[in-house]
Amino acid sequence: MLKYFINKICGRTIFSPRIMICIPSQVTEVEKKAVIDAAAQAGARKVYLIEEPIAAAIGAGIDISKPCGNMIVDIGGGTTDVAVISLGGSVVSTSLKVAGDKFDEAVVKYIKRKHNVIIGERTAEDLKINIGCVYPKIQDVEMDIRGRDLTSGLPKTITIHSSEMLEALMEPALQVVDAVHSVLERTPPELTADISEKGIYMTGGGSLVDGLDKLLQEKTGINVMIANDTVSCVALGTGKALENLDALDNRKKR
Repeated sequence: MLKYFINKICGRTIFSPRIMICIPSQVTEVEKKAVIDAAAQAGARKVYLIEEPIAAAIGAGIDISKPCGNMIVDIGGGTTDVAVISLGGSVVSTSLKVAGDKFDEAVVKYIKRKHNVIIGERTAEDLKINIGCVYPKIQDVEMDIRGRDLTSGLPKTITIHSSEMLEALMEPALQVVDAVHSVLERTPPELTADISEKGIYMTGGGSLVDGLDKLLQEKTGINVMIANDTVSCVALGTGKALENLDALDNRKKR
């Protein structure tokens, strides 16, 4: 897959390209080496690694080179990365495998348990996007979906309310909140003061789940902001970082 995208972007060139790849903040050295080797075999001349929260912060327009602390909560499809960034690097970070995909799984399990109906991941994602929430809505909204009745084995149409989605999504949402708590507890006091003053930045498609910012703000007491163009923050930040390699910490070059 890497080789396909390299050829698609670069075409047939004499020189192999330099590539920067985002990795979760808690990957091991073995996993880093595996990523580098895969990119090299796919045709990269030189491979650079950057942690996803740092790329997300750059993409969100945050100046990470300053000595003040910034907290990033990047909720993607497979992982959620929480990091406190200062002087161009992660001071405290954690990564958990609870993100957009887990939200979808939670919806599938809830519909099966409560309505005895099986739905697909695409339907679960539609529910999450259209009526999903992790903070009570002012007005309860509903959506009709089709699935397979476990009793009869036949197609069945049911109506799902946003209050049900709140119940379904609350468990994975609270796991994200707990990860933020964990990072804040390990953050130096001076940087905690900066975060309290500047707020927490959320990036990634998972941060668009309705009410997640309100839930996090309520549980931490810190203002929470969703970055502009949040879905593309990591990609944009990676591109900017690749254009300014000299500004990156040499420890991240491989």
